[in-house]
Amino acid sequence: MKKIAIIGSGSWGVALACHLARCGNEIKIWSFSEEEKRLINEEKKCKFLPKVIIPDNVTCSNNFEEVIQESEFILHVTPSKFTRDTFRQYKQYVGDRPVIICSKGFEKETLKTLDEVILDELPTAKVGALSGPSHAEEVSIAIPTVLVIASKHKEILSMIQDTFMCSEMRIYTSNDIKGVELGGALKNIIAFCAGVAAGIGLGDNTFAALITRGLGELTRLGVALGGEKETFYGLSGLGDLIVTCLSEHSRNRKAGKLIGQGKSLEETKKEVGMVIESIDNIEVAYELGKRNNVYMPIVETVYKVLYENLDPREAVKELMTREKKSEVLEK
Repeated sequence: MKKIAIIGSGSWGVALACHLARCGNEIKIWSFSEEEKRLINEEKKCKFLPKVIIPDNVTCSNNFEEVIQESEFILHVTPSKFTRDTFRQYKQYVGDRPVIICSKGFEKETLKTLDEVILDELPTAKVGALSGPSHAEEVSIAIPTVLVIASKHKEILSMIQDTFMCSEMRIYTSNDIKGVELGGALKNIIAFCAGVAAGIGLGDNTFAALITRGLGELTRLGVALGGEKETFYGLSGLGDLIVTCLSEHSRNRKAGKLIGQGKSLEETKKEVGMVIESIDNIEVAYELGKRNNVYMPIVETVYKVLYENLDPREAVKELMTREKKSEVLEK
């Protein structure tokens, strides 16, 4: 049995808590919300996962020190835009405990990945990133799931494998933390595009093309930013891309679908009701593509849809009528 701290009481934080509790561990969740703390401790419920009964060996607190002080490692599961501010509030308690990033995204203001944000704030931190095709709704009810843990620290790789693996979850390891983080962040953009395609009534041919060409774009950018090409064809790249593009569980796909149906950005955010990582990520990927001279027509076009009022149907036409290209040699 391990004592584990989870920073963040959203759907993914609670889903991971449920899984680790079923494996026999003692879990403490930090939440900024008094109401979420009450729901978890008194009713054993999560408002984002209404079908789930939270195990008794999961508790919640609004106090960072109380959550972290006896833990062996920390799972950081807040939305990317809150990562720096939240980490600043608890970094004094980290000590030599590994910090495992379970969020997917960038820091919009600096264009940094989340491991870079953590190391900015605490250069001595031992950091890992856990990613892969994983909806909270399924992990929370023990549907078999396969993930990858990436870190430069071998002890983190073995620790996460040993702690997480059981008959309902399999964990692979990787040394490419940059690639794993980038795959998890960039796939949200293509999932948003898949939602737009669904919203305007396009079909299976379109989704297959979007996933394939989208994978090419995120791989080109990911390699330019320091990731290894093979990583983007693994669980945190292709695997996560497939599940996020095609599942109704995906809030990024849902957001894109609402935009495709004619909703405004503000209406979309209100209806989804949770943080939509892809919206901020689109701006970041667009800027990173420009800075690194990476050819990203899908990202550039969806940027125009969100921020330059390009009609989604015109966006499809624009993509389909570009100049002729070779599939293999396209740069």
